[in-house]
Parts: sequence; structure tokens; C-alpha cells
Amino acid sequence: MSLLPTKILLVDDHPLVLEGIRAVIETYQHIDVVGVASSVKEALIVANITEPEIVMMDINMEDINGIDAIELFKERYPKIRILMLSMHDSKEYISTSVMYGASGYILKDVSTNEIIAAIDAIAAGGTYFSSGVSEVLLSHEANSQSPSPLSTREQSILVLVAGGKSSKDVGEFLNISVRTVETHRKNIKKKLNIKTTAGLTRYAIENGLIGSA
Repeated sequence: MSLLPTKILLVDDHPLVLEGIRAVIETYQHIDVVGVASSVKEALIVANITEPEIVMMDINMEDINGIDAIELFKERYPKIRILMLSMHDSKEYISTSVMYGASGYILKDVSTNEIIAAIDAIAAGGTYFSSGVSEVLLSHEANSQSPSPLSTREQSILVLVAGGKSSKDVGEFLNISVRTVETHRKNIKKKLNIKTTAGLTRYAIENGLIGSA
């Protein structure tokens, strides 16, 4: 195990949350908060300067949503590992985050011990997900080797739709218009030759994109 502290960048557009997490994490000597950012655009710049090992980021950012942010970080800084912070315990959100490359997903109301455990697990090359969602990760990994006819964006929309989210909810989560969501839904149904939302849900379950419960 490395004797050097784990370098972490905190990203949240709520100043009180950001400073609260920073104050807690900085009490641990094996973790070094090398920077904070209140937007994804700022975070990408700070990451280039500070070279963090882990970016801990709120999934609901105002300038760029967390899912797209994962993709941006993976493109620009492939060695950085992403730990998502969220108020949502939805398996669909977690599955979408995994699909885009997040190494972990924890809820904002978890204990300090769980936050540190997540950072330590990811720093060691592992993953960490909030309680009760490990089956989502396992089913995703089990099916990830099977080629999908859908793009990553289409898969993420399928996951959310199959999880019961409306087109409006999906649009707000992914920061796209309802019309764009509807266009994607039509394309997904056409590609999969499925005509109903129930059919999409069944496909998502059978392919391990969401749990059956």
C-alpha cells in the first residue's frame, strides 16, 4: 500500500456541502484534498493542475450533469477514478453511472466512515457502491461482454425508462429536452424491435441493466 496520501478533488455546486465534506475528509491524514470545484468545467481545469487520483462529484451538477461529467473525465483523464455522490438511491441512476465508468456511488447521507471506506476502496483499485446495489453492478458486469445494439446514451435512457422514469424525469436527469428523450425512445424501440415500455423493461431486466425487484 502506498505511503503517500490519496489525492482527491471534491466537486459540488452547494458550498455548504462542499466545505462540510472537505472539513471531514481533511481530518484523515491518508487523504489529501488537493482541490475543490463548484462546477464541472472548473473541476476539469482544477484536475489538470492538481492531478487527483479520485474525483468525488455530485451527480446533480448545474452546468453539466454528473453522467456527462463522468464521460468528460474519462476522455480527458482516463487514470482518474470517479466516485459519485448523490441524494438518489435509485438503482437505475447507479447502473447508469457504472455504465459511464464510475468506480463508486454513495449517498450524501452516509456516515463519515462509509465515505472514507469508499475512497480507500477506490484508491486501492476497487469499487464501492452504497448498500443494496451490488447486484446491479454484478449483473452489469456479467452482461457487459455481450455486444449491445444501443449506444451508451441509448442504454442509459433505456435504464431510466425501464426503471419507471418519465420522459420529463429522464430529460432533467440527463440535461436534455423531452423531445430528444422521445426521439431516443423511438430509436431504441426500433433497434430492439420492441413496441411497448413493458417490453423495454423486460429487455433491460433480461440483459442485466436493472434488477428484477
